[in-house]
Amino acid sequence: MTPRQLRNYIDGRFEDGASTFDKHSPVDGRLIAQVHEADRGQVNRAVEAARRALPAWAALPVAARTDYLLALADGIDRRFDDFLQAEIGDTGKPVGWAGKIDIPRGAANFRAFAELARTLDMESYMTDTPDGRQALNYAYRKPLGVVGVISPWNLPLLLLTWKVAPALAFGNTVIMKPSEVTPSTATLLAEVADEAGLPPGVLNLTHGFGPNSAGEFMTAHPGIDGITFTGESATGAAIMRAVAPGVKPVSFELGGKNAALVFADADFDAAVDGVTRSAFANCGQVCLCTERVYVERPIYERFVEALAARAKAMRIGWPMEPDTEMGPLVSREHREKVLSYFALARQEGAAVAAGGGIPEFGDARDAGAYVQPTVWTGLSEQARCIKEEVFGPVCHVAPFDTEDEAIRLANDTRYGLAAAVWTQNLSRGHRVAQAMKVGLAWVNCWFLRDLRTPFGGSGLSGIGREGGRHSLHFYTEPTNVCIKL
Repeated sequence: MTPRQLRNYIDGRFEDGASTFDKHSPVDGRLIAQVHEADRGQVNRAVEAARRALPAWAALPVAARTDYLLALADGIDRRFDDFLQAEIGDTGKPVGWAGKIDIPRGAANFRAFAELARTLDMESYMTDTPDGRQALNYAYRKPLGVVGVISPWNLPLLLLTWKVAPALAFGNTVIMKPSEVTPSTATLLAEVADEAGLPPGVLNLTHGFGPNSAGEFMTAHPGIDGITFTGESATGAAIMRAVAPGVKPVSFELGGKNAALVFADADFDAAVDGVTRSAFANCGQVCLCTERVYVERPIYERFVEALAARAKAMRIGWPMEPDTEMGPLVSREHREKVLSYFALARQEGAAVAAGGGIPEFGDARDAGAYVQPTVWTGLSEQARCIKEEVFGPVCHVAPFDTEDEAIRLANDTRYGLAAAVWTQNLSRGHRVAQAMKVGLAWVNCWFLRDLRTPFGGSGLSGIGREGGRHSLHFYTEPTNVCIKL
């Protein structure tokens, strides 16, 4: 089969890159696409096109601008099967996950921010003045400008649209740079934008890598007004260095070493189900996934046994089979990283309760990037496998004796993204969730999201918050207007 050609989209036109690189399937290793890498000149032209388009796009009436967003959502729905095949081809994730989460959420993001932009109110105050009169103060929000959007490979469409939608809704123009590992759905989104008649230059796409490629060319470009990025903490630090000379705003959602706390009074079956999902969903390749599980001692042994049984019973297979629960990791390269942690855990003294290796199929999947869902016990809290993000289908389970100890263990990390608390004690649920040093804390659930709520983390997990009105703080610049009455 002839591989697809994934081209750049600049100023309303698709064009070849100066060079190409191959995209291979993580399922069986076959070549599925050739990606056209943008050179510095193409990134420059994308920025110039976005700057030219900015004044007219920002000046569009809100209703007209959000009509375009709704057209993008409709376009994703109309080409649902194309997006689904592209997402599965790039990531290998099961159809049940991609078809129920990634593609629907991609369309939902555009609709949610279109609705927000249409119903947004202004902040205003009446101020008493020394002469006994008053002044009216109100905040007027203007677009940030040209926004560079760098999206990750784990949830390629969902997290791309999570950034593109508010940027466009609030009047910015955009240059997208998807991960080189997952370029397909970003290309389809550019096609949908073209089909929807989005004005040239409003939404641009440049393919490539980070250093000395499209990523670096964009982050260092003086014509970019801000960068929003989801991905590894080390890459976030590199972007901060690149934008520092221009003191440009950044919005980062980075890594996590997330904890789950399971108290003895929890609904045991619900907690096992929840931790199974939070540890192994999308092959553990979600920034919100649980890698550290702390279980109150009276139920610790029983919980480890139940979780290990669930891991061993997970159906690992072809992504398009409806009963597949876990597909491959995103690439063979990423698998090598995960396997290195499997080996390190053994060196650090871990007992392997489940998994720890590579499944064997006896067919084409053996050329893919599969690993087994893995459960560890017995590691020291100072072990590297406890402190460093693995980003694979693995978790470590350790006991605790008191609530204070559980909180201390969960917060003993340089990351601060998410936590899950499992308890039927309502007061404890509130108390412990509020004590977590994270941006998102779930009680008796995981990955349950309302798009209006703040999303993000602290420490090595990022800067800023996205979601609903919180996205305004990055994608717009407020000006306070004071009028003496």
